[in-house]
Amino acid sequence: MWLRLKNPLKALAVLALTAWCLYMVLPVQKKIKLGLDLQGGVRVLLQLNPAPEVPKITAQIQEQVSSVIDNRINGMGVAEPVITSVGSDRILVELPNVKNPDEAVRTLKDIAKLDFKIVPPAVAQRAETDQKYANDPKGAYKDSGPVVYTGAELKSADASFDQGHNPDIIFQTKDPAKFGRLTQKNLGNLLGIFLDGKYLSSPVLQGVITSDGQITGNFTQAEVNRIVNELNAGALPVGLTVIENDTVGPILGKLDLQKSLYASLMGLGFVLVFMLAVYRLPGFLADLALIIYALAVLAVLVAAHATLTLPGIAGFVLSIGMAVDANVLIFERLKEELWSGKSLRAAVRTGFARAFSAVFDSHVTTIVGAGVLYCLGTGTVKGFAFTLLWGTIISLGTAVFITRFFMDVAVENDLVTNHKAYGV
Repeated sequence: MWLRLKNPLKALAVLALTAWCLYMVLPVQKKIKLGLDLQGGVRVLLQLNPAPEVPKITAQIQEQVSSVIDNRINGMGVAEPVITSVGSDRILVELPNVKNPDEAVRTLKDIAKLDFKIVPPAVAQRAETDQKYANDPKGAYKDSGPVVYTGAELKSADASFDQGHNPDIIFQTKDPAKFGRLTQKNLGNLLGIFLDGKYLSSPVLQGVITSDGQITGNFTQAEVNRIVNELNAGALPVGLTVIENDTVGPILGKLDLQKSLYASLMGLGFVLVFMLAVYRLPGFLADLALIIYALAVLAVLVAAHATLTLPGIAGFVLSIGMAVDANVLIFERLKEELWSGKSLRAAVRTGFARAFSAVFDSHVTTIVGAGVLYCLGTGTVKGFAFTLLWGTIISLGTAVFITRFFMDVAVENDLVTNHKAYGV
């Protein structure tokens, strides 16, 4: 037996929406990106500090710092980092699945300003024996001559080994002629190399160097890799201060994910059973719409390339409550219309029409609140606001459009005519 459809276009729209949601969501484990609290990683909030060269933090400086940080993260091999500007002078960096959190944070906040100076022999000798003097920007760096070459003038840097098989750094210059003139002028002198004001080494210039040079020091392989990455990414225009540093282990993240998924499924299951027990046929139809609603929310997360976090799951569960609340308002109104003696078709039409204003108002207030949270919030707050915002918007659509479509199909085809099946 064929079903009579009052509006075939609505049926096509519901089928198309469901098919699109399934296409976007499946397979879930490959389509949904998880936040740091669900898979482990590092979340760092960085404060940009004005400097004598940069007295004011502008949007351009903030963008430049983000670009340098992005280049450094790419050099670390971290997949899918999230770098977000916060306010006018902060940057939030989220790094999933980081093996060495402390090294990652150090890589982010190091300025990586490389300077070459002609160092007096006495200064070099003291720096070699006095570590505190060597690492103090007011020590060896201040007592040396003016800067004669900078890291900004290097073309690239690479990790290597010296003749004693110790880790070192080789570099290529952008202007070989300029570096050649510098080394030729200072033959026999010590060319001091400083990183962020800290003394690295001071080799004797025994010949003219043009395009290729070498930086030696008491480096470990990890230090060489970090310095090379920072030099290739470029120096930060301003200093950074770590305001927040949250690290979540992968095991803890996995446990949180399992528990939150169990809680979400249990909550959804209880809601489905409640609607079926209290409202019977309308509750069953609302359950079908609720399943489509859940798929639609996940599809929006995938389409927006959003990251699902624990607060995001909380927002999703809360929006499920909003979706059920809308159906409760509609079905209670439907029961009142049936009690007043109206026919089933008239009760459905009037019940949906008269409940719409209450459903619409309740959803709009939540949408406005979630929108404000998303615009003004940061980090996990934005994740909660995003799922709550879209979940509420979609729940309004499913309650008004999809549940109404299912009810119209049931009523127009006289599938169930007994009023008791409608909870009366």
